[in-house]
Amino acid sequence: METTTKDAEPVRVLDVASADYRRAFELFLAGTDEKPLTHARLSELVDTLPRRRVLLDLGAGDGRTTAHLARSFDRTIAVEPSEAMREKLRTACPDALVLPDRLDRVRPPEPADLVHLSHVLYYVPEADWPATVDRALDWTAPGGTLLVVLQNPESPCMRMAAHFTGVRHDLSPLAADLRARRPTDAVALETLGLHYRTPHLAEAVDVAEFMVNVADLATLDPRPSRAALAAYVQDYFARPEGGYAIGHTQDMLIVRRAPAAGAVR
Repeated sequence: METTTKDAEPVRVLDVASADYRRAFELFLAGTDEKPLTHARLSELVDTLPRRRVLLDLGAGDGRTTAHLARSFDRTIAVEPSEAMREKLRTACPDALVLPDRLDRVRPPEPADLVHLSHVLYYVPEADWPATVDRALDWTAPGGTLLVVLQNPESPCMRMAAHFTGVRHDLSPLAADLRARRPTDAVALETLGLHYRTPHLAEAVDVAEFMVNVADLATLDPRPSRAALAAYVQDYFARPEGGYAIGHTQDMLIVRRAPAAGAVR
């Protein structure tokens, strides 16, 4: 495999406001089956809710999933601290109340029947996960549901991230902790198999770089090289029929809060 000057450089730290991040994110979205499969499962979960008054999306990003969910609710509250993402969020969800605060500072104005916390815990120290989820549950109405989404630690993309950065995120201990501390709430952990596909090695490497940014790459010294990342992609994700496929199975932690005392089911 030929290497270039770019390949010899370390993998980039992709800031969410940068053009490099946006390009990698769009490449990922163009090649993944994540949105259709995830949205279908989310719609199934929404259908089981006893009420659909308020949606609270914590870390709503560019609003694509928020907009899909919002169709089922009377009101939508979206929390997104990134200004670059908020611009897209407001376009995707013009009727939503958009709060610019960080997760540890936000104060939603009312409880929600669905609280969606998707791909956010990467950026929260793992020791703070229980407290973060407890806050999200405080904003979940009795009888409502909290949904926490994260990459499965054994998915190919997360094994790649662990290989290069040592970072490993796992919702299983959090699920066990919630079951022990909140016995009146129903806690379930399920997986959803997803894949990114592309015919082009260069695009696969750019998306792989996007995926390993779940770690705080700025703290790594030295950072792995793009050449090493490209070799990994070639070794593990090349398909016999041509092209590249990177599995990125998601874990979905579903916490259904107990109804209020005396509530009619």
